Amino acid sequence: MTATIADTIYERLSQQIVTGQLVAGEKLRQDHIARAFETSHVPVREALLRLEAHGLAHSEPRRGMRVTALDPAEIREVIEMRVALETLALQHAVQNMTPAEVRAADDARIACDAAADMPAWEARNRSFHRVILAPCAMPRLLHAIDDLHIASARHLFAHWRQKWAQRSDADHAAIVQALKRKDAATACEILKRHIRRVR
Repeated sequence: MTATIADTIYERLSQQIVTGQLVAGEKLRQDHIARAFETSHVPVREALLRLEAHGLAHSEPRRGMRVTALDPAEIREVIEMRVALETLALQHAVQNMTPAEVRAADDARIACDAAADMPAWEARNRSFHRVILAPCAMPRLLHAIDDLHIASARHLFAHWRQKWAQRSDADHAAIVQALKRKDAATACEILKRHIRRVR
């Protein structure tokens, strides 16, 4: 599927909000964004509505669209929802996973470990989780998990950016080993522990 200009705007702005380049309360001006992307207001409006749907922006009457505030209380809810939904997806994914998909998970794990900075690591970490869960073949569930990953990433950048250091992720490696054995119970237990470490 070819990316549209609205997709490009959404991806760029969502990344800037997640990483903190666009701060809470900052106004998202349609005319400025349209000029920056050399486009009309139509794709900009579409991108802003998507940001709002994903909880990254909110519309204020007569004040336009602004970046949402980061709620510290939200992270507990996000983690518990991720534990519930990602383990559900993984249970179904393990049964469907082909040898090629297990190799793709291992490749994603290696790429994540090799990330040289936090933005690269966060994108590759998200990719690893997507690769191991995608074989569940439940699009609504995966869409809900994607939204939770966006919220989780904002908290990671806000609280852990200064503490981030390149390292090998032992949990990712253990999950891949469980996937190779088609051991769903072990993979899910490791994933639960792994997600709860975000706290």
